[in-house]
Amino acid sequence: MTDGETTAETEASANGITATYTETDTERLLSFEADGRTAAIAQNTEGYAMLKVRPSRHGDELERYYGFDMALDHAAELLGVSQHDLPIPEAAEDLGM
Repeated sequence: MTDGETTAETEASANGITATYTETDTERLLSFEADGRTAAIAQNTEGYAMLKVRPSRHGDELERYYGFDMALDHAAELLGVSQHDLPIPEAAEDLGM
């Protein structure tokens, strides 16, 4: 874990994609890796802000979305896969709600 993380990471893998969910002091972070490509979705810990899509865990924000499905679609596009192929760790299933 890096500085500021408050819980252990949880992972899920499917279809050649690894998803890692982490909570820090300031945000909830769901990151994906597939064939050397990465994407990440972040939300503040209070859960009230829009979801931010990034090219990587610590990358600059590319776009914001209200809905988890829209953010997942963008993340899948960055990875070059279908949104339905993305594994979602159980702890991250309520992002955007």
